[in-house]
Amino acid sequence: MKMKNVNIILSREYLTRVKKKSFLLTTFLVPIFFAAMCILPSVIMFMAKDEGKKIAVVDQSGIVMPYLEDSEAVTYSDYSAEPVDSMKVRFEELGLDALVVVSPLDSVARTVSVVSYSNKPLSVELKERIGSKAEEAVEDYRISLYDMGDLKQIMNDVQADVSVSTYTLDESGEEKITSSEVYMIISMVLAIIIYMFIAMFSGMVMQSVIEEKASRVVEVLVSSVKATELMFGKIIGVACVALTQFFLWIVLTLVLVAGFSAFVGFDSLMGDPAQTEQMMEMTAQMGGVDVQEMTEVMADESGMGAVLSTLGNINWGQMILAFVIYFALGYLLYASFFAAIGSAVENEADTNQLQLPVTIPLMLAFFIALYAFNAPDSAVVWWGSMIPFTSPIVMLARIPFGVPAWELVLSIALLVGTFVACGWASAKIYKIGILMFGKKTTFKDLWKWLKQK
Repeated sequence: MKMKNVNIILSREYLTRVKKKSFLLTTFLVPIFFAAMCILPSVIMFMAKDEGKKIAVVDQSGIVMPYLEDSEAVTYSDYSAEPVDSMKVRFEELGLDALVVVSPLDSVARTVSVVSYSNKPLSVELKERIGSKAEEAVEDYRISLYDMGDLKQIMNDVQADVSVSTYTLDESGEEKITSSEVYMIISMVLAIIIYMFIAMFSGMVMQSVIEEKASRVVEVLVSSVKATELMFGKIIGVACVALTQFFLWIVLTLVLVAGFSAFVGFDSLMGDPAQTEQMMEMTAQMGGVDVQEMTEVMADESGMGAVLSTLGNINWGQMILAFVIYFALGYLLYASFFAAIGSAVENEADTNQLQLPVTIPLMLAFFIALYAFNAPDSAVVWWGSMIPFTSPIVMLARIPFGVPAWELVLSIALLVGTFVACGWASAKIYKIGILMFGKKTTFKDLWKWLKQK
């Protein structure tokens, strides 16, 4: 195999792709999407809030109204002396947006019920705010029935608030405060990114091979260069495109977010603290996270210090180098498989059956990596980081938690060896399959091609 020919194919593949409109569109649109994902939640929460709502309250219990405090978003007016039926008709005439009726106290259950009337449904935020204030009023009322003036203070005093601080020790015994949550987030993000890139760009190689085969362009190409040179030139060329696009995505996303933050101001971007807290609660609840614990950790100075300390203690050089190595080797391994599959078929519809044995280990690696933070040194995660078909994704998920150097060396060595063996096998299939037409390829055919000399 001549490297000169590989370089020619590589350059052709790279320049052809980077000049396409689709490449330019995705390169500039994806960073806008990423930046929007960072910015829009805060902007939407800041803009989507109630303003100037006027609520009439008929408090038949006599305990809830004092707890309903006015704010910029809502003003409460006490109409407890008015009949409920009369207020149902009059509240709109009085320029009010809604009527809230609090029932008389239930002497048995020692609680109240709250009903609202309005022409338009109350917002979820306003409904929850009224409900929480009513609950607070009922709780204080129940405490007062025990005839213990300091009962509420006692309950607050006995409530435990235990925080767990974690430290890691280096070889010299020096301790450094860390945050396991930061490692978890970094682990999951790395796993998702490398999975997406390997799957996306490997599929791009297969699609390119199918297009050239279907258009018979490949017959002209293999008359000038060897099939193996064509395959590896195409694979490496797409890899260069992937790294170029990834680098541009990072730079452009950071520029857009930083530029927008500087333009509107960081405080304006964050919006109302209450709105920001509500957004955090909604996001955390969707992910099954303890909202109160998360808020306390982020608000606590030592908690934020642990986050910053953890970010500072991470060996970013090692992590970036490991990402590049595992992405490159993982991509080369799977791209060689996808190139062989693309050479064996004449259209994408015929690839489903042949892709299955390749996509299963890739998906398995992704699922193992998503849960690696629970037990990064467990048997399933350890073996997942060593087996070459899963190690590019799983090992990256383990690295933030610390991996011995010998494990990294062994994992990379196994991955390199597997790529060499699988690349050789894929090249044999590619060399024969690229010129085969008119017959649907099966696994039996692939095995026959592998055995041919």
